Amino acid sequence: MTPTVAGRVRRGILVVAIGISVLAALLVVAAWRNDLTIESDKGVATAEVLSAGALRSAISFVTPDGVTKNPRLGVLYPTELIVGQRIDVEYARSDPDLVRVSGRDVRVALIPAGSVIAVTWLLAVPALWLVRRRTVAEPPDVTVAAPPDVTAAEPPDATVAPPA
Repeated sequence: MTPTVAGRVRRGILVVAIGISVLAALLVVAAWRNDLTIESDKGVATAEVLSAGALRSAISFVTPDGVTKNPRLGVLYPTELIVGQRIDVEYARSDPDLVRVSGRDVRVALIPAGSVIAVTWLLAVPALWLVRRRTVAEPPDVTVAAPPDVTAAEPPDATVAPPA
């Protein structure tokens, strides 16, 4: 691998690893922001789990004013929910689509985000090391120039005066 190609590969690996790390960190920042929004104008209700998944769970709850809400994005921090289960939820009264399972907050997102960052760098560092090692291990590309062909050269013109 030439040094130019190795440099590009290293930059590519770094860009991807940094990009994934930044996205994981932004996920935590977004969860923290959502929690702040809920805390600033908190409403509490009992909800029924309509569908449960590892990443998204749909719920339905009734606000104190009698309006039934079914948040289009589901509930925040949906792990370990079961269809038909009744759970306590906290929501932002100013935005009832922003709902989280009661008692859960941004701390739930720290381990997954940290794991993504750790695994990313556990893969990126050896890859960077391998690219560096392959570049160093290859012998330099040295080409020896052929000696000039003196048989075809014309003799110097004796009438031309050398420069002073």
